[in-house]
Amino acid sequence: MKQSRIMLAMIVLGITSLACSALAGGKTNSTAPANSSSGNQAGSPSPSDNGGGSNVKSNFPMTADASNFTDMGDGSILFYTKMSQADVMKFYRDAYAAKGYKERTVNTSISDTTFSMVFDGDPSGKAIVIQSVNLGNGSSTVAIRLEAMP
Repeated sequence: MKQSRIMLAMIVLGITSLACSALAGGKTNSTAPANSSSGNQAGSPSPSDNGGGSNVKSNFPMTADASNFTDMGDGSILFYTKMSQADVMKFYRDAYAAKGYKERTVNTSISDTTFSMVFDGDPSGKAIVIQSVNLGNGSSTVAIRLEAMP
């Protein structure tokens, strides 16, 4: 239980940090959803038509309904989705398994309103960290970044 509370606190701090970075100068596209659920891979950015005529560039796959995309400027992204937490986890497990990446299940943490997942296999040698918080209004934030992890 204590470990779950610590992980939840870390996730909330991480999401808060990303949100503060966005306010301090991250690039945001909040006008239309981004559709880049296939073909994107960390290490090889590819633009995707977000339905509004502009392109969103991401090094990471995003759910088809991704909206309010924020490029944190340090290789991290943040977006919102209406998918359930379980569906978002399945999306990333499927997307990264298809690329041959391996989930570090020892680092996977799931609660009623949050999750954190880590995948190995990126060409950079860094781990892909995916964290999500259910906002309670039918949407969730999803934050993704590369991180050097032991």
